[in-house]
Amino acid sequence: MSVATPYFDQLFAGNDDPWAFRQRWYERRKRALTLAVLTRPRYTSIFEPGCANGELSAELAPRCDRLVCCDTAAAAVALAKTRLLGFPHAQVQQSRLPDQWPAGAFELIVLSELCYYLDADDLHRLVDCALASLTENGQLLACHWRPAIEGCPHTADQVHALLQQRLGVAPVVQHHESDFLLDLWSHDGTSVASREGLR
Repeated sequence: MSVATPYFDQLFAGNDDPWAFRQRWYERRKRALTLAVLTRPRYTSIFEPGCANGELSAELAPRCDRLVCCDTAAAAVALAKTRLLGFPHAQVQQSRLPDQWPAGAFELIVLSELCYYLDADDLHRLVDCALASLTENGQLLACHWRPAIEGCPHTADQVHALLQQRLGVAPVVQHHESDFLLDLWSHDGTSVASREGLR
């Protein structure tokens, strides 16, 4: 069974930053690496499910024309909305995935610290939704904590192996550490240098 919404509600009860996104160097460094692996300076549309309090969302917002974020916890949605007040093109929804996947196509989908909470059925359906909503030149970024988490149906290695299998193309960027996996897959495998005419 996928991890239920009350688990996340409890995390945010009386705590606006339960994973210490702002305080921990680990989190700040991982966020910087996540942004650095993106091969395009700007995207037409980005979807970030599981946005929590919006720390990564606020970094993604300046790099797109449309940003859709969602979280299952009401408190997280309220915090993310506040964090994104300066970005009128950003929208935050309370959604339980994969059942409430948003409409529209996305040039970038960011699966950050999300997929190991899903059971096998929900994870496969979420990947189906992501593949169906990626644009023709779309990219999918996945970043997950590598050690096993008690109560989570999957590990980062299992999640990224499934994504690799389903996407069927080699990642254009890989950054793997003992702590986390970070991969970026792209329908368009053109390198950054080639895109700028350097190769």
